[in-house]
Amino acid sequence: VSTQSTGGGPYLKIEVECQNEVEAREALQAGAEIVMLDNQKGEQLFGAAKNLKAEFPSAIIEASGGVTDENISTFFSPYIDVISMGSLSQSVPHMDFSLK
Repeated sequence: VSTQSTGGGPYLKIEVECQNEVEAREALQAGAEIVMLDNQKGEQLFGAAKNLKAEFPSAIIEASGGVTDENISTFFSPYIDVISMGSLSQSVPHMDFSLK
């Protein structure tokens, strides 16, 4: 993270996918601006997000993994800034626009 953060200028944000709060804290200490808490739910997710926001108030906290239209509201929290849904890009039927 630290070697990448010097070359992108002010418009490049470094995001690190993390499996737990310890990894997220390590990424933020190394200079990441965004941490994705992947495949975490409930109190594990909310506790980690709350702790990280307290320690790194300007960090962007993203929740990801298993988010669907039906359960997205269970990821809402004042400590979660972004919720990503892989199904928006991974499960969409494709359409062929070729001119052949």
